[in-house]
Amino acid sequence: MQVRKQFPFATFEPAWQRHWRENSTFRAANPGEPGSEKPKFYALDMFPYPSGAGLHVGHPEGYIASDLMARYKRMRGFNVLHPMGWDAFGLPAEQYAVQTGTHPRETTEKNIANFRRQIQEIGFSYDWSREINTTDPAYYKWTQWIFIQLYKRGLAYTSHAPVWYCPELGTTLANEEVVQTDEGPRSDRGNHPVERRPLRQWMLKITAYADRLLKDLDTLDWPESLKTMQRDWIGRSEGAEVHFPLVGSGGPDNLLSGSPQATGGRPGTTHNITIFTTRPDTLFGATYMVLSPEHPLVDQITTPDHREAVAKYKASVANKSDLERTDLAKSKTGVFTGAYAINPVNNEKIPIWIADYVLISYGTGAIMSVPAHDERDHEFAQAYGLPIRPVVFPTWEWINRYANSAEAQSSEIFRAFNKPKYALEPYDFFREESVNFSDQAWAEFSNALKKLPCFASEGIAINSEFLNAERTGKAKAKMIDWLEEKKLGARRVQYKLRDWLFSRQRYWGEPFPVVWNGDQHEVLPESELPLTLPELDDFKPSSEGKAPLAKATAWVNLPDGRVRETNTMPQWAGSCWYYLRYCDPKNSNALIDPEVEKYWMGDKGVDLYIGGAEHAVLHLLYARFWHKVLFDIGVVSTPEPFQKLVNQGMILGEDNRKMSKSWGNVVNPDDVIAEYGADSLRLFEMFMGPLEQMKPWSTTGIEGVYRFLGRVWRLVMEENQEGEWLFAPAKITDAAPSPELLRSLHAAIQKVTDDIDRLQFNTAISALMVLVNDLTKETVRPRAAIETLLLLLSPFAPHMAEELWKQLGHARTIAYESWPQADPRYLVKTEVEMPVQINGKLRGLIKVAPGSAQDSVIAAAKELPAFAEWTTGKTIRKVIVVPDKLINFVVG
Repeated sequence: MQVRKQFPFATFEPAWQRHWRENSTFRAANPGEPGSEKPKFYALDMFPYPSGAGLHVGHPEGYIASDLMARYKRMRGFNVLHPMGWDAFGLPAEQYAVQTGTHPRETTEKNIANFRRQIQEIGFSYDWSREINTTDPAYYKWTQWIFIQLYKRGLAYTSHAPVWYCPELGTTLANEEVVQTDEGPRSDRGNHPVERRPLRQWMLKITAYADRLLKDLDTLDWPESLKTMQRDWIGRSEGAEVHFPLVGSGGPDNLLSGSPQATGGRPGTTHNITIFTTRPDTLFGATYMVLSPEHPLVDQITTPDHREAVAKYKASVANKSDLERTDLAKSKTGVFTGAYAINPVNNEKIPIWIADYVLISYGTGAIMSVPAHDERDHEFAQAYGLPIRPVVFPTWEWINRYANSAEAQSSEIFRAFNKPKYALEPYDFFREESVNFSDQAWAEFSNALKKLPCFASEGIAINSEFLNAERTGKAKAKMIDWLEEKKLGARRVQYKLRDWLFSRQRYWGEPFPVVWNGDQHEVLPESELPLTLPELDDFKPSSEGKAPLAKATAWVNLPDGRVRETNTMPQWAGSCWYYLRYCDPKNSNALIDPEVEKYWMGDKGVDLYIGGAEHAVLHLLYARFWHKVLFDIGVVSTPEPFQKLVNQGMILGEDNRKMSKSWGNVVNPDDVIAEYGADSLRLFEMFMGPLEQMKPWSTTGIEGVYRFLGRVWRLVMEENQEGEWLFAPAKITDAAPSPELLRSLHAAIQKVTDDIDRLQFNTAISALMVLVNDLTKETVRPRAAIETLLLLLSPFAPHMAEELWKQLGHARTIAYESWPQADPRYLVKTEVEMPVQINGKLRGLIKVAPGSAQDSVIAAAKELPAFAEWTTGKTIRKVIVVPDKLINFVVG
């Protein structure tokens, strides 16, 4: 159904967008320029990738929120940096080039032009003089420069390792870019099959910064859920490295040579498998070992009679993702190697298995297995009949949970411990009763534990010789001391975080500033930057995995016999530092001028960063890593780039599903703007609900916001018989607002201001709606009240605010007018309106002074004509008064 046009947005919205662009209205001042004397505010949007599909209505939500804050802060007297640019390298443009022969540059430029048009039509207050593009050589010169600094500090290196490779995309993928499906591992972009291939890759040593990346999260004003995601991804664990000697007769002769291969690659040890554990207190319970199938020792220690089974198993897990392999819900599988190791604490000979739930990328790629106290180990041991030895006395709650089982009933220790007096302090049991039980009783207790679900928490050490009767914390420390004294292990901190795979076998990315001379590599002199991409006609990688750049032989092969690196950097590279280039985009001599950096990044970096939570452990972690490196070499003055981060919630389709072409539920903002105007789109997306929440699009909802803006328009304007909208001076008076209107006005100022400061935009809009209702009741509206409304509305609906501000006779843009201040005198309520209910149903309203005594409120309610009507002949059984809120009479 066609909605009646409420106001001529199609005329004034494009006009104001042109005005802002032509007058550089939102240009931010750098140090030394007029305006830089103001306090700064840096509002940043997450770098958009300009896809061919353009924007849908879910994309602008975060941009609208940051723009609202930018406009608000300008009116509060800040010098606001609010920039926009393009994260334009990437696979989609290259895949399109492979399919059509169109150069990725052409596709990218076309997509950027469409994105820029769409963004400008929504009325964002960006400083377009700072627009950047990661595919511009003037930009990626500094991306290459940063790589050189990483290289010089030993943070960039090459590695030959099995990596995910997508033949269809022709490139390697990071673990985070692979998803596990019923059809096997697939690329998250395009849903193509992927496989494991051993390739030479550039890696960045992000693990060297793991501890700082973890600790500095505590200094950031970020959603706690997002910080938890990063903490979990980094995965700091404290524990011990322990060396398990190999049994020489279990494998080939070279295990007796003391070679690095035979020692797990650790110098200073001989014939050992080294593991990392967070529970060294459970070493006495280690009854077997498990290696990752990719562990370099597997082929060397496997005995001849087990080689075929081991080889088959390794092949079966080669294309499984790490996520699939570590899925706790899946059945555990593995194969015995035929080899054995020695448990260093009790000299017991234990078998060595391989299993897919152990990853080469975590820890040492080997584990000691304690099936009594680890769920994965317990399930594996049960599947393959391996020994289970309890070495931790469970908590009282655990004992109590299984107290009625047949296993528990067969153990007198179980029965003795299951007493309420031990619930708070189970250690009392060891002081008071444990010595009273025989070795046979303890053996029966251990047998009972073996048959029950494993106890994987902290408790008290048993069956552990010198650790017996120690609590877990003390037992850990005691065991590590013993290992260090015997030179069998040492204290260690381990991280789950892996180094960053930084290579891609594709054309459309930043070239590495690296040349090779045989097996040796070196970086280019900084004076030779930027190293630009050569022109190519064929962008498809070879079937062997060679990058497209290898085809540019004249570019690759240098006159002195050296050759250029043919891999390119991943798309994440350009987005790791773009927020710095916005500050100083035209600087050809430095990544950023030190004075400019200190001004815009200040003590806390970016003041407000808004974007999706899907970037929690990729872009945000990588950007923090690069920033810390730049901090260490003196390029930036802050240890963290983004002080305050807000994740906007996803806007779903009207069917409550994620907007997608495949679902047919995508809503194009172009269509919404054509029907309702940009201000309606902006206002509605902020009114849909709290910014952080997921919410569905609603066509009827935007119609309501559109009609609201129509009411604002008609406060000042009127339509003549020819359909023209004209300023209506008869509707405006220079007289002062009434006391009642002043109270409404200043309540709105206070509410809107407080809500914007808290990013609670939906409730701020509700306050504006209340104010508009009060103004609509006035046949002639005080100019001061109307102008205050427009100032409050300006960040939300800037086009309408600008146009009505102009109609009221102002020659200057509203964008830099001062934000209104609430006067406390008008915030004190002289009376409150209270609903009067009878048996829970509204029967009238009364007005009383705030804080009125209960007797006064009851008396006022009884004066209502409806009171007698609904209570005559009935007994008042109870009166409920909620001070200043409501009164309810219960009658019968």
